[in-house]
Amino acid sequence: MDHAESDADAVRVPPTNKALLTVAALVLAVPVVALLWVDSYARIEPVLAGFPFFIWYQFLWVFLCAACTWTAHRIVLIARPRRPLSERGAKHSEAGR
Repeated sequence: MDHAESDADAVRVPPTNKALLTVAALVLAVPVVALLWVDSYARIEPVLAGFPFFIWYQFLWVFLCAACTWTAHRIVLIARPRRPLSERGAKHSEAGR
């Protein structure tokens, strides 16, 4: 591949939105901070359905963490749009099947 071909590939690559990638990182940091800050939920009261606050708070974060991960994934997909495969890339992906 010559220099002109690599320049053409570089022009076709959509730019990465680094601000959105930062937002995705912050969304992923929310559950980490929330669960590592133990003093915020290390108590028994209030009790919900017989379970102390400590237990149901952590259980709630199972679903919230999944939602944060999905949200961050969607943000990354927006921040890093796919580019169409070049002729060479399409042949390479077909050869790997």
